[in-house]
Amino acid sequence: MLTLEVQQGEQQGERFTVEHGEATIGRGTTAVIQLSDFHLSSEHAAVAWEEEQYIFRDLRSTNGSMVLRGNRRIAVDGSERWEVPLQDGDRLMLGDPASPVILGCNIEEDADSEHQVVAKKGLKELPALADRVESDPAGLATLYRVLKRIGASGIELGPVLEATAAAIFEVLDRATHINILLADDVDRFTTVYGSAREGEADDTTRASRAVLRRVQKEQAAVLVSNAPEELGSSESIMGAQIQSTIGAPLWYGDELRGLIQVDNRASPDVFDEGDLDFLVVLAAWASLSIENARLYQRLSVAEQQVREEVSFLKERTLKRSFADIIGESAAMKSVFNQLERVIDTRATIHIEGETGTGKELVASAVHYQGKRRDKLFVASNCAALPENLLESELFGHTKGAFTGADRDKKGLFMVADGGTLFLDEIADMSLVLQAKILRVLQEGEVRPLGATRAKIVDVRIISATNKNLEKEVEAGRFRQDLYYRLHVFPLRLPPLRERREDIPLLARHFIAKYVAEIKRDVAGISQEALDQIVTYAWPGNVRELENEIQRLVITCDDAGFIQPEHLSPRIRQVEGIVDRIGPRRGTLKEMIEQVERYLLREALREHGGNKTRTAATLGITREGLHKKLAKFGMN
Repeated sequence: MLTLEVQQGEQQGERFTVEHGEATIGRGTTAVIQLSDFHLSSEHAAVAWEEEQYIFRDLRSTNGSMVLRGNRRIAVDGSERWEVPLQDGDRLMLGDPASPVILGCNIEEDADSEHQVVAKKGLKELPALADRVESDPAGLATLYRVLKRIGASGIELGPVLEATAAAIFEVLDRATHINILLADDVDRFTTVYGSAREGEADDTTRASRAVLRRVQKEQAAVLVSNAPEELGSSESIMGAQIQSTIGAPLWYGDELRGLIQVDNRASPDVFDEGDLDFLVVLAAWASLSIENARLYQRLSVAEQQVREEVSFLKERTLKRSFADIIGESAAMKSVFNQLERVIDTRATIHIEGETGTGKELVASAVHYQGKRRDKLFVASNCAALPENLLESELFGHTKGAFTGADRDKKGLFMVADGGTLFLDEIADMSLVLQAKILRVLQEGEVRPLGATRAKIVDVRIISATNKNLEKEVEAGRFRQDLYYRLHVFPLRLPPLRERREDIPLLARHFIAKYVAEIKRDVAGISQEALDQIVTYAWPGNVRELENEIQRLVITCDDAGFIQPEHLSPRIRQVEGIVDRIGPRRGTLKEMIEQVERYLLREALREHGGNKTRTAATLGITREGLHKKLAKFGMN
């Protein structure tokens, strides 16, 4: 029987009982366990009795659920799982994570399963049992023979389980059926192997949850000589006609990771304490082989997933070429010419350009068009992480290197070994990390945090920044020696205002892209709207243009053209400018000068008199701005 007590929530102190069947939990009137807390869903979760255990399920609630087991939190929100088998003492945390409803779980065994077992052996008794078995020459020889068989079964889980069962049948000649159960990361035990001795019926080889519950409760191996009487009239016991049984835990340290259940279904009271002792020792040795096989299985699955992901990424990214970099202007043709020269060299490339000019796109094109295309292209934004996290991200760390380092982690330098590492916003990196990057460039060595040895890597570095590195060096914020290492092949990407002739190409490219992606029927862009797009300064460069086009495709009428009124206000600000200025009649030159003087004055006002930002917005140099201001007497 399961009792749920509200430990935190509006109905604190109330208790609800669940026996068999299913009980829903929520604030709706249809919920069996009705809780009034507003942040719960109408039918938030459910508990159900299945396969002789209670299962907790989140019913795809809005705010999710969690099971607190000791100090361990198990999320039940669909990110990894929707259900968890419950244990006595678990706490259910429902709804708002900041102030959840908490239900305490108390699971009581049925009265008919409380009989005394014949014998039990806990984990602390294992050394003495092993000594006892090993002190008997015949027993030691038998143990050595069967463990040798298990050890020779390889590292695949299936053969290891099969060899373990065969060894048990050889040692316990009165065993008729064997089941092996293994636990997952939320302690859900699943029968992964079942076998019957040759000549025995094998149509009812499934394990009994009653045996598992007794082992969990006792935290020990158990021997029951009269299973129907001692374990109660559970369906699995009576259905399989189990007369006597041994449940031997598979320990991993002090953690219960599985169970070997050995049954006798031929005659009652046949297993004795000697059988129990030998099986406990055998299970302790076999558990290491089983855990190693499980680890190998997980690694094999993870490796296959990584291989498939890398294959997918390569297939997708190998399609990239300079064709993805849109531009026919003289400025972009110069960029393409430089890229062709440097692609198949080992030279370090440093890309400078304003935010949104496409630095990462260019870096990836260099990689995927070069000789390193079969290896990985890895990108890292040096401004996105604090110094300590960035160091671990780039160089990796060993287990125990710092608080929270519970496993070894490969850094991006090692992940990109043989390929290319793109370090964006490198000017924002601390001087300490700059020194370590310099060592990698000079020596080709990477030392993870906490490691005593360096590892050799072969990585091509492409760096980028929207700052002027020369000025950063002069200000003492960037190492001069690293600057020279990175500046082997400098490449400047022009801002969009310096290649306005490419704007129509880019606009049509992005329209086609988002029409296909969003499934909208947009006919195109009107010439009036295109003219305003071309004349806009685009301080966010290509990225800003792409975001604007995406918004336009979403908001434009079906089968219609993008019109000037669809544009964002910041782009339409030139509309009606002649009417606002109201230039006096005169020659064309005189009227143009009046408009130019007005634009200069407004731009200066918008930027608080800052001439550098004003010049950037107007798409001219600072020196050009000074000349124009002098011309109109505005200095």
